[in-house]
Amino acid sequence: MRNGQQLTIIAVVFFLFISTFAIISYNKLEKTVGKLIPVEEVVNNNGNGSTNDSSDQTISNNIDNNINGGSNATIDNNVENNIEGNVNGNVGNDIHNDVNVDGEASLDNNVSNNISVQVDVNVSNNVSNNVVSRNGESGNDGGDNGNGNGDNGDGNGNGNGNGEDGNKDDEERPEIVWGVDSASETTEEFYACVRENFGEPLVWGRYLGNVDGVSFGLTSEQVELIHSEGAEILLIHNQFNDATGYDNGAQQAELAIELSQELDAPEGVAIFANIEPFFDVDADFITGWYDVFADSEYIPGIYGIFDPERELYVQFNAAADENGDIRENTYLWTAAPNVGITTEAEAPDYEPIGPEDALIIGWQYGLDAETCNIDTNLFEGEKLDVLWGRD
Repeated sequence: MRNGQQLTIIAVVFFLFISTFAIISYNKLEKTVGKLIPVEEVVNNNGNGSTNDSSDQTISNNIDNNINGGSNATIDNNVENNIEGNVNGNVGNDIHNDVNVDGEASLDNNVSNNISVQVDVNVSNNVSNNVVSRNGESGNDGGDNGNGNGDNGDGNGNGNGNGEDGNKDDEERPEIVWGVDSASETTEEFYACVRENFGEPLVWGRYLGNVDGVSFGLTSEQVELIHSEGAEILLIHNQFNDATGYDNGAQQAELAIELSQELDAPEGVAIFANIEPFFDVDADFITGWYDVFADSEYIPGIYGIFDPERELYVQFNAAADENGDIRENTYLWTAAPNVGITTEAEAPDYEPIGPEDALIIGWQYGLDAETCNIDTNLFEGEKLDVLWGRD
């Protein structure tokens, strides 16, 4: 190869479509078995199986890519498993990419498990990317973990990769993440409105419980939908319009915890007290809110306009000066400054305003979109472990 010529090695390893339909009738089982095929072809492999007392089945996909030498490498792995019926089973997806090139290396692993069953299907996704590029960089990325869902159904996934994964760790999240919050019910149509007009939120803020004329509360069905779309949930408590008094702060914290428990929100999740700019607020409320959370399985958070000219800013500092743990352990979601609604692509640089040395997790930079009822936000990826991600 001449010096300067770029060789692009496109390793489109496979487009694997597995469609497994298990229908039990007179002890007969029909299933579709997927095989590794080139992307240029579409192949349907149909097999018939029979069972007497068992409706168990296992799907295993194993892909191993090795590229050594050359200028650039692009690997695109796609696996889709569709399972329906009254079955027990196991789905295992294993992808290993080993790349050593002189130039750029691009890897995209997508694993989607769409499962609707009456019994139980366990899913395991394991993706390993070992990459050495011209910069001597090595990496271990993984893929898109799918969940099973259905009546009494169960899907379990684990993997590490380049894709959408409901359990993202700090290394996988971008430094800054775009998200939205909304007082509206989260439906598939509403999600489509946001996606088509604004972008793909990785954080979705929702309210705990209904407040007449203000907000619709988060439901278990909405939790499933948001997680299935790959977003993490930011819990907002707005069952009050007065943020003064220690006892009031403590009572609101207890109510927020109760509402979160009713939704089965996991421990270690932050709950944000929604303190609007027209609320009265004092340090005692903030202290009462914090003290109850300090003895609970959840983490205290506060939303509001944390501008130095605002009373919330002043009262938070007053509470934190009395108890330094408040500053160290309370997550702040600030609405200062307001620069206006944007799409994900046009989001501003991350420049939130808040109290000095505070634990700021995110910035609501735009309010009240005309298309879709959302506000737009930026969040710090390394702090998102306190949001409600997919199990």
